[in-house]
Amino acid sequence: MSLPQRVACAFVADGVLARGQPEWTTRVGQLQMAQAVAQTMEEGGVLVVEAGTGIGKTYAYLVPALLSGQRVLVSTASKALQDQLFHRDLPRLMSALEIPLRVVMLKGRSSYLCTMRMQVARHADIDWHPVQLREVSEVEQWARRTLTGDLGELPTLEEDSPVMALVSSTRDNCLGNVCPHASDCHVNKARKAAMAADLIVVNHHLFFADLQFRESGITELLPSVTAVVLDEAHQLDDIGLQFLAQQWSTHQLTHFLKDLQATGESLAWISAGWRAQVVAMQNAANALQSLFSSQPGRMAWKCDAPAGVDPWLWRTHIQRLLDCMSMVASALAPMEDASPTWRVLLQRLQALRESVSLFAMPVLPGKVRWVEVGASVRFFESPLSVTNALQAMVKAQTVTGQHLRSWTFTSATLGHDAQLSWFIDSSGLHGARVLQVESPFNYAEQAAIYVPPHLPLPADPLHSDCVALLIAQALEVLGGRTLVLTTTLRAMRSIGDALLRHLPAHEGIDVLVQGQGSKRELVERFSVQGSHGKRGTVLVACASFWQGFDMPGDALQMVVIDKLPFAPPDDPVLAARASDMESAGRKPFVELHLPRATVALKQGAGRLIRRESDRGVLVICDVRLMRSGYGKKMLRSLPAMDNLQDHAAFMQYLGTLTKFSTTDPNRA
Repeated sequence: MSLPQRVACAFVADGVLARGQPEWTTRVGQLQMAQAVAQTMEEGGVLVVEAGTGIGKTYAYLVPALLSGQRVLVSTASKALQDQLFHRDLPRLMSALEIPLRVVMLKGRSSYLCTMRMQVARHADIDWHPVQLREVSEVEQWARRTLTGDLGELPTLEEDSPVMALVSSTRDNCLGNVCPHASDCHVNKARKAAMAADLIVVNHHLFFADLQFRESGITELLPSVTAVVLDEAHQLDDIGLQFLAQQWSTHQLTHFLKDLQATGESLAWISAGWRAQVVAMQNAANALQSLFSSQPGRMAWKCDAPAGVDPWLWRTHIQRLLDCMSMVASALAPMEDASPTWRVLLQRLQALRESVSLFAMPVLPGKVRWVEVGASVRFFESPLSVTNALQAMVKAQTVTGQHLRSWTFTSATLGHDAQLSWFIDSSGLHGARVLQVESPFNYAEQAAIYVPPHLPLPADPLHSDCVALLIAQALEVLGGRTLVLTTTLRAMRSIGDALLRHLPAHEGIDVLVQGQGSKRELVERFSVQGSHGKRGTVLVACASFWQGFDMPGDALQMVVIDKLPFAPPDDPVLAARASDMESAGRKPFVELHLPRATVALKQGAGRLIRRESDRGVLVICDVRLMRSGYGKKMLRSLPAMDNLQDHAAFMQYLGTLTKFSTTDPNRA
């Protein structure tokens, strides 16, 4: 029996999946996708699948992967989704299919406990904040019982906690084989387990980091893997560029010098002259940073120096820094064999000098360079896209052993047309098999869309306040259950502040704004609607909340998008791509900006309806969606929902939602 046939048997109404899960529902689209994935795994090649919300795409690629008998690598967008696959979806499926496979989750180095770093942190002379002191204590207690060392096992330790960096290692500070804890290293154990596994779950950050640095083990894994699945593939371009980019910052220099001075002070043979070299390097770094003191934000770099910086001053200061780095490296070299610490410090300095040297050279064709100025100055050079990297990877890994290698790229949003040209073009996967599977949801019955015709254009200074007033009026009826997605941090803060003004305390609506807590905390607070005497909750957020926010049921019944999500005009990579397109006689707005904004809009709109029983309203506060030609094109890319024509119809529709609510104690 072929793999597509075995997959079909698993998905039928009385198959093994249905028997193992009482709530199982057979979906035609899910089976269609699963068989396409199975066929690709059996025959080899590249498959690109856009699977509408509610298809169940995770099972549609995991079932063929588990039944294939092949070695499979699955990569998804984030560590949270990685944990969901490994701890929830895979155990359920393996139990239902009765397949005893070796499944391993592999994360980046910074996700694992470093015993050496934890011990150093505990005894370091640090003025601990009480919260950090508690977190370090919790890590120490957990370290005695963990088998994996995965810091994600600690629910109280947030990813952005300063303690994370203190108890994990980086490529810069890892001592490698000379570490006294090398034999018990959690990172090494995880990589060793991955090399022996049947199915390995990674994330895109790790996937691309390994392509760049060859240090996490995936490069060694790929030749032995016969099937690769990349979920949430719409994020590959953005995530990939983060890791294919060359970068360094003045903060790295300062941090290195602090580590160097801390180590040097403990060694008696360090001379006064040596300390002077360290001071000279710090002064050179400070002088370089001072060139950007009056220009906060993002700066383009099109010629010999960053925009707004005198080229002669730039060359003088960066050469001075390079000379100082060379002098410090020469002083460190004789001490390389004195201890592992000195060796690692020298390696860090050499790597930093290579990065700085790159930016002393002209920008090469096909690259884009820019500077970001904040508390420190960060320098970036990136390819224009991940196209070449993906093409080379897919081409190089076409045949392995007795199997033709298969690649499956999937997401709920991969384009704005039937050919998925936005994703195909940006990834360079021309010639791939393309499949679109429609969502099983009945959007015409389950949802409505409202574009307020009376609101000013987004460029109007009063736009955010008008959006907040509209939301406040809606919440008087709906009583919470609202997610507001903004395109900028400024709009997020403005709308959050305005909502607090427009919603008096006696209304009982809890207003949450991203940044008031971790994403996990905000999601948990939002999910408990109407608690502690509150009528409900409205969450105002941007960035990561546009995707991956899954709130089924009536906990979420209104999604508000402040404006069409076009990329900011100062995005250096997109600006460089647009310039290249114009030079080639192409149309950047039509071929680049519009497709990207459409995909982002579809992602945001996808937060509303997550199950067949959900009902809700999507509010897009941008009249361009109805008045402009490109806006109407973006509107057609969204699911066909009931179109509410005016404010009265909108308020009336909100009233129908409260009657269906299971959280409103006064529901009809």
